[in-house]
Amino acid sequence: MSASEKTMINRQFERVSPEEVLQAAEYQAAILADVAGRRGTLHGRIKPLAPHMALAGPAITVEVRPGDNLAIHAAMAIAQPGDVLVVDGKGDISCALLGEIMATQAEASGIAGIIIDGAVRDAETLSKGNYPVFSAGLNPCGPTKSIPGRVNHAISVAGATVCPGDLVVADIDGVVVIPRDEVQQVIAQAKVKLETETRRLEAIRKGDLRPHWLNDALRKAGMLTDGETL
Repeated sequence: MSASEKTMINRQFERVSPEEVLQAAEYQAAILADVAGRRGTLHGRIKPLAPHMALAGPAITVEVRPGDNLAIHAAMAIAQPGDVLVVDGKGDISCALLGEIMATQAEASGIAGIIIDGAVRDAETLSKGNYPVFSAGLNPCGPTKSIPGRVNHAISVAGATVCPGDLVVADIDGVVVIPRDEVQQVIAQAKVKLETETRRLEAIRKGDLRPHWLNDALRKAGMLTDGETL
């Protein structure tokens, strides 16, 4: 099959399960990113429109040409409740790819949230609501709706690879993407890490201020000689 014959809109793919989404949503994006090997995080330019916004769900992936949102409309039409719209807008913020109307449609459709490496608009209204929208910036200029894009293909967005059905978790710290077949392992490791960090915070509050690993790490890095301590 030639490239021109391949479908540009994929409707069938396997999603991370609802149970896994609920489990992953219990953890901060930072915890998940750490146990995932510090991989899968989107560039820090992708930020929520308000600090309280957070989301978790399987990715619906969209690739657009800068300034055109036709493919986003297609993705919204086939998305299932709980999906997260993840848009590779090429980091272009010369015009907004969506605003209040599309966000309202997405929320009414049951889409769990929007992540877009591009600009959005109507930020005053959207930032006062609870529907999670993450973007690379703002611009009042609207998009065109005429250039073909792709829906539910693997994309590279803000420095991370995202495949349809991958787990997406986002909060005030940013966005992390976990490959679908790694989700169970990452969730198990996140539970252990959270327990470890909770114990460490309790120890700090009780006066144990210096990490136990620090001297060894400094010696290994050549910052302390053998036998020397802080």
